[in-house]
Amino acid sequence: MDYITELTDISKAHGGIIESRIAAEHGISKAMLHKLAKENKIHRIVKGQYILPDYLQDELLAINNRSNKIIFSHETALFLHGISDRTPFEHTVTAPSGCIPSRSIKSECKIYYIKKDLFDLGMTKLKTPAGNKVRAYDLERTICDIVRSRNKLGTEIFFSALKMYAADSLRDLNKLSAYAKQMRVEKVLRQYLEVLL
Repeated sequence: MDYITELTDISKAHGGIIESRIAAEHGISKAMLHKLAKENKIHRIVKGQYILPDYLQDELLAINNRSNKIIFSHETALFLHGISDRTPFEHTVTAPSGCIPSRSIKSECKIYYIKKDLFDLGMTKLKTPAGNKVRAYDLERTICDIVRSRNKLGTEIFFSALKMYAADSLRDLNKLSAYAKQMRVEKVLRQYLEVLL
């Protein structure tokens, strides 16, 4: 078996990321992946994830693929929506209460927790700068998250996001209001938006 050709095909089909579980489905063992990494034919990102040497890693996709119990939120979701003009220093994700993300996620991300019944609210798929789709919150949910966590965010990020949302022609104020009620930030959100709209 030509492992590199097989891994190249896997890589192309999965946004540049080679996961050991997917490689195993194609008959390539973890031991073989380890051997190829030692020979510098592939590079290890974290446990269970590899990349070919000539590929640029899509960091957001790599994080997304490590757990289905995280959704990109807050500053990272703003960035993915084009509502923030800068790449976050640290990616932000939301996990359901009681979930313990892996060490690799904890080391690379700021983690917010929310009740399980609100975890999926507004979940969608957004494209990363590399063109791969990842789980993230829609714009209205992201605005509610920012209002909810306003004391943990910088005021510049907070006000800039609200101003850009208020100016966005695609905003959905009905959806925003429904989310705000469920997340109990309706009064606070109204105070800020009344000034901007």
